[in-house]
Order: sequence, then C-alpha cells, then structure tokens
Amino acid sequence: MEKPWLQSYPEGVPETIDPDSIPSLNALLDEACSEYRDLPAFTNMGHTLTYGELDQKSRYLASFLQHHAKLSKGDRVAVMMPNLLQYPIAIHAILRAGFVVVNVNPLYTPRELEHQLRDSGARAIIILENFCTVLQQVIAKTEVGTVITTQIGDMFGAPKRLLTNLVVKHVKKMVPDWQIDGTVTFRRAQSQGKWQALEEVAVASSDIAFLQYTGGTTGKAKGAMLTHRNMVANVLQSSAWMRGSITPGRDIVITALPLYHIFSLTVNMLLFMRIGGHNVLITNPRDMPGFVRELGRYHFSMITGVNTLFNGLMNTEGFERLDFSHLRISVGGGMAVQRAVAERWQQLTGCVLLQGYGLTETSPSASMVPLDAKDFDGSIGLPLPSTEFSIRDDDGKLVATGEPGEICIRGPQVMLGYWNRPEETAAVMLEDGWFRSGDIGRMDEAGRTTIEDRKKDMILVSGFNVYPNEIEDVVQGHPGVLECAAVAKPDEHSGEVVKVFVVRKDAALSAEDIIEHCRGELTGYKIPRDVEFRDELPKTNVGKILRRQLRDEEKKRASAQ
Repeated sequence: MEKPWLQSYPEGVPETIDPDSIPSLNALLDEACSEYRDLPAFTNMGHTLTYGELDQKSRYLASFLQHHAKLSKGDRVAVMMPNLLQYPIAIHAILRAGFVVVNVNPLYTPRELEHQLRDSGARAIIILENFCTVLQQVIAKTEVGTVITTQIGDMFGAPKRLLTNLVVKHVKKMVPDWQIDGTVTFRRAQSQGKWQALEEVAVASSDIAFLQYTGGTTGKAKGAMLTHRNMVANVLQSSAWMRGSITPGRDIVITALPLYHIFSLTVNMLLFMRIGGHNVLITNPRDMPGFVRELGRYHFSMITGVNTLFNGLMNTEGFERLDFSHLRISVGGGMAVQRAVAERWQQLTGCVLLQGYGLTETSPSASMVPLDAKDFDGSIGLPLPSTEFSIRDDDGKLVATGEPGEICIRGPQVMLGYWNRPEETAAVMLEDGWFRSGDIGRMDEAGRTTIEDRKKDMILVSGFNVYPNEIEDVVQGHPGVLECAAVAKPDEHSGEVVKVFVVRKDAALSAEDIIEHCRGELTGYKIPRDVEFRDELPKTNVGKILRRQLRDEEKKRASAQ
C-alpha cells in the first residue's frame, strides 16, 4: 500500500526502526542504568534517585520477589500507587525478575480493584498503604498472596522520610485504618532481597511485559497484552521521532501524568530512561500552585500532559513567570488538544503544543506531529517509523483520500491481544496485523490524519477512557432506576464528562441519589457530572438504546451555548 506520510517526514527521521535490535525491556533498562549510572534518573519531592541507585534498589526488590514471594516466571504483579520514586523501582524489579506488571489506578473502588486482580490472576501487589483499606475489602477473593506496602516518604533520607510519613499518617490523616495479615514493607523487602542473589531469567521479546487494562464493551476492563517487543519498539519509534531534539544524559522531563497511564509509562519513564533523561515525578498535579512551584525549580526541556493539565497550569498564578528558555518539546496526548489551549500555550511558553495519538493497545504511540512544527494544526500528525495507517469503511475497505473512515494501525507496537479474551481480540484485529482503533479520521494527501469522531461509545475524561456500559451497570443497580444510558458531555475543562439519562422507577429519585450511589462504586472521573431524567429513552426497533442520538443532542446543546 502507498505510504503518503513518508513524503512529509522531518529530515533525519528514519522510515523504520528495528524492534529486534534490543532483545527485551530488561536489556534496555539495564543498559541505561549502566551507561548513565551516576546521572539523576528520577526526582520526587526534592529527593533524587540516580540510575545506579535505581539499578541497585530494583535488584534487591526483584530478588525478594523471586526468593521470598515464591513467584515464577510470567506471574503477574500489580502496582498500585501514584507517581513516587518507588514506582520505577517496582517496575524495573518486576520486569528483571521475569514477571508481568499489572498497573492499577490507585483511585479504584473495591469493585474495580477486585475485577482487575481477579482477571489478571495477580499473585502479588506493591501498594501505597493509603489504599490498603480498599485492598483489604477484596484480597480474600483474589489470588494475591504477597502484599508489599509502602509509604510516601520511603525513598527519602532518614529525617525527611520519618517526618513525611508521620505527617501523612497522623497529621493529614491520609491513611485510613487497614488490616491485612502477612504484609511486608517496601524497605524490608529490599533489605531481605539484598542478601539473595538475583537469578537471571531468560526473557524473550515475545514475553508479556505489561497487562495494561483498558475499558471493554462488556463494561469491564480488559488487559491489553503488551510484550517486551511491543514496548521496546515504541520506545525506539518515539526516540527516532525526537532525534535531534533530545540530548542523551541532559534532558529533564516533567512527569505529571500518572505512570500507571500507558502514555506516561512509555513516553516519560521508558523513553527517557533510554536516553539517560531526568524524570521529575509530580505526585499530586491537582495541586496546581504546588505544581507551578515545583516547575520553577528545574530547567525542564520537555513536558507531557493532557489538555486539561496544560489549561490548568496556564490558569494558575505564577505560571507565566516561569523560565521556559530550555523548553523544547510539549506533547499533548490522551485526549484532543483544544486549539485555544494550544495557541495560548505557545504564546506563554514560546513552545508549540504538539499532539500525539495512540491507544493502550498500541503501547501507546502511533502518530505524532513533527517536532519542527511552527504552529498547532489540529492534526494527530504522521504515523511513527515502522507504523502504517489505513482509513477504512465499515466493511474494512480503504476509503478515498480525504474521506472519513476508521483509523486502522499496523506496526510492531500493536498488542498481542486481550488477556483471556479471544473473541474481543478477534473483533479488533484484521488480517495481516491491522488493529481497528474505533476512531474515525481523515488522511490528507500529505499523510496527516485528523480525528473526526469516535466510532466507539467511549467517553474520554481528561485522557482517561470511560466506557458507558460500566457506568450504566452501576447506575442500573440503584433500585429507583428503570433504565439508563451514559454518554459523553462536552466540557471545557476535561474535554468530556459523564452524563447519564435516566428513566425513573421511583418518582422520588433525585440526581444526587444517583451520584451518591456511584461514588461508592466508581473512580472519581467516572462519576456522572450530570443526570437528566426522561420518560423514555430513544431506541432501535429491537430495543437497543441509541446512545449516539443522546450524544449528538449533547453536542448540539454545547455548540449552541
């Protein structure tokens, strides 16, 4: 097939990469820790971890998992914490011990956590103790046999560590009471692992590195099987695209998106480790004044985020006075970047806000706007090296240039499939390795693609996928609800929020009743922000609720305001 995007490739960017040039993520990370041993790797709350320290601490933890947790190659280990220094240590340890990482959103409710642990078959979990009260409610229903707990300040020096953990637990009271038998602390696990030799594990490029969960058509999250080869390929693709704009061993990246999100995991953590970059981890980016103060401490050269993050920063006192003289790359992903936000960002920082595109199933990066772009153009750019796009109709046939169709993607970063879900895998995989994204787009003659709409009913809240079936399952569980439908409602802050349309069974049912019911079952960003009651919902001849009609109504309503 023709590849029109190649004519638009920036000078020096190769058409292809060799995903087999590095045999595994383990090899990639080991090489980085060796080559950049004395350089800063991660900084959090003023404390820095060098590449050498990361290598040592992850080795000790990996040894503990092998010898004391009694895990075998391929076993799944969950990680449930925000951006802390413990995160990269845990990820590196799990991989080098020959296990599979299962990233878990720390804001999950017991219902959501139980599903992910049971579905993945995780046998161990590394968790910030702030969330142990949630784990306590479901652990007996899972296969988890080893629980490693950590506190926010565990990687800090002695005085700061003790003070931080004391304040978090007893002053701010951020750690609810919990009781789980047989847990071991993160620091003790490393101490015990220090005295055991790490057994080298033969890891193949086809072995699964991450079970990265994303929403499903059934309303329950499913795990995308991302292999070592998938992840290595995406790191190499991204670094090839940024060739000439990043300098090995010198660049600083701001990591505010959580590392459990595939965008932050691959682009910030893994890519920057590959080049010896310095990651500044932001634990609580919602504290915008604190975030801006943290930015003022570094001559950062790159920042990634979602549209809402950039918008929030620009509306925070003091941001406009920061030093942006070192900033060369600003990347928005996870959700559409709004033109007004991009234009203001460029005006304030002097740096173009570039838009990238990808999905959990593509590790995630599939396309990117060239780094030499002079202005925001609204497109998702060009397919990355060794990546192909095709725009197809509902029958899987190619559409004419400029016509809308489903974006299909092929490349070495495309997942192996969904964990234990052959039918759902078959539904998104076409012949010859093409993956159906579910997004509707157009490709112009220069090979640039622009997103038009989503074929799926997915709701995108600040870059996080929310699937209507999950929301509807929870809302429908309220005894006062007869039927319901969840759709995306446009929102200037988060792009979209969840809105539910409800037909009452109980005439006294209120919107607050429904929202309160959802608070106990759903993570915060999934909770409906708007509830509208109706006497009936639009349906097809066979009785299927027409979500698209309701969604279109919301779009018209928003555009009319």
